[in-house]
Amino acid sequence: MAAPTVAVLQSNYIPWKGYFDIIRDADLFVFYDDVQFTKNDWRNRNRIKTPKGTEWITVPVGQDISRLICEVTIPDARWAKVHWKTLSQNYARAPHFAHYRELFESIYLGREWKTLSELNRHLIEAISRELGLATRFADSRDYALQGSASDRLLRLLVKTGAKRYVSGPSARDYLDEAAFAGAGIEVIYKSYEGYPEYPQLHPPFEHRVSIVDVLFNCGARSSEVIWGWR
Repeated sequence: MAAPTVAVLQSNYIPWKGYFDIIRDADLFVFYDDVQFTKNDWRNRNRIKTPKGTEWITVPVGQDISRLICEVTIPDARWAKVHWKTLSQNYARAPHFAHYRELFESIYLGREWKTLSELNRHLIEAISRELGLATRFADSRDYALQGSASDRLLRLLVKTGAKRYVSGPSARDYLDEAAFAGAGIEVIYKSYEGYPEYPQLHPPFEHRVSIVDVLFNCGARSSEVIWGWR
């Protein structure tokens, strides 16, 4: 099935609202996890709000960086109980925590995750459904890609039948827009500017935290503070 508007991103652990803003813009979202894993990045960690400020929560995946993201395993399952306890302690007083409790409790305590990609994709798709998104999801490994960097991404987009590619703003520094135009694909750079503040526990307000902060504080209004305000 051709996908006129496509977004392609590496999977992140409970990513921030901008990640889901991009998903919403796409007919097809492709997880780009057959690329190099990067240490101390968003792939296996994110930030939440606590009474002491922002705090990192990190999925332990070992020190080896000579792996693709899709090859990263989670050798110790104990992290899941710790993360769920951390989220519960810091968001129990949030107005909509109870609404999402069963969903997240089942993800953290209901099964054991073997790989980082599997965990991230499950969380992202589950949260997307909660946000009412109808975007289809795929995996870059399904497209038998060759090449590297911008050329490899372009090959992926051609195989999906994309007419438009939604990208994060930082890609302006390396995308070969002329090559994309030559393939009949328009590049659209997502802007993360202008997001409104929302009622958030533990001031001062911080935008760059996990999507769980939006869900637990805003509930059914989450879509309004991610894209509805436009």
